[in-house]
Amino acid sequence: MSVRTTRDGAALIDEALVRRLLRRRFPRWADLPVTAVSSAGTANAMFRLGRDMVVRLPCTPGSADDVDKEHQWLPRLAPSLPAAVPAPLGKGVPGGGFPWPWSVYGWLDGENPVPGRLAEPLALAGDLAGFVGALHGIDPADGPASYRAEPLRARDAGTRAAIGALEGIVDAGAAVAAWEASLRVPGRDGPRVWVHADLQPGNLLLVGGRLGAVIDFGCLGLGDPAVDLIVAWYVLTAEARRPFRAALGVDEAAWLRGRGWALSIALAELRHYRDTNPRMAAVARHVVHEVLRDHGAHRPAGRA
Repeated sequence: MSVRTTRDGAALIDEALVRRLLRRRFPRWADLPVTAVSSAGTANAMFRLGRDMVVRLPCTPGSADDVDKEHQWLPRLAPSLPAAVPAPLGKGVPGGGFPWPWSVYGWLDGENPVPGRLAEPLALAGDLAGFVGALHGIDPADGPASYRAEPLRARDAGTRAAIGALEGIVDAGAAVAAWEASLRVPGRDGPRVWVHADLQPGNLLLVGGRLGAVIDFGCLGLGDPAVDLIVAWYVLTAEARRPFRAALGVDEAAWLRGRGWALSIALAELRHYRDTNPRMAAVARHVVHEVLRDHGAHRPAGRA
């Protein structure tokens, strides 16, 4: 049995809670096997339901707010995307000892990629570029703003604070130099597009080394397409980044904004999770290392 609580401690999340919720809302599914799904994520708890479904319970008010958005938009976006995304099958309501709405989705098979241990890095780069390009090309009419819709410069104070808090854990001077290189490039000049905004290993499912599905659309919305380039440093090898970038036709300014997004997000995660979530912290360390190595390899002579 797996036991978690909502982040504010308001509810105990375990198999017994899932069964109570199902009996109240979806009694036809209440007698199916319920098994906790191991995950390093902190925003939602997942329980496999039978063979073909999964129950997803938010652990924070913010992730609870995402439930309606995912039920509204995922069915609309899915037909235009080249990889599977979660298919909502039912939306639960607060009650039975749980304070927020929750979801039942179709189960998606696959394994999360492990950075540095990809079986098909170049093929995966092509898959990811295909998904990102397709998502960015969907009509943005009436779409909500992404959770990460702000300009990169708006993250300056928080990113520098994270660097300061991690001094001795990361190379602070190199991190500041890489961050400032991203801030020097022009911001986005064009309309916002659909972005996933959280293309990290835990939100990708691979089958045979290839992209099978993209999950967790809590950050979904309209924003700068550069935010989805974070996957180049979160998942891909240095060699695979080149075809990924080429397939998307990304210019230098957008590429550096994407690298800045990856660095800023990873620094914040490393600061937050270094003592509480080893898996999340390890991924964040990897990203910081990759960004700093990439910045060092491409820094013009004489520039800090």
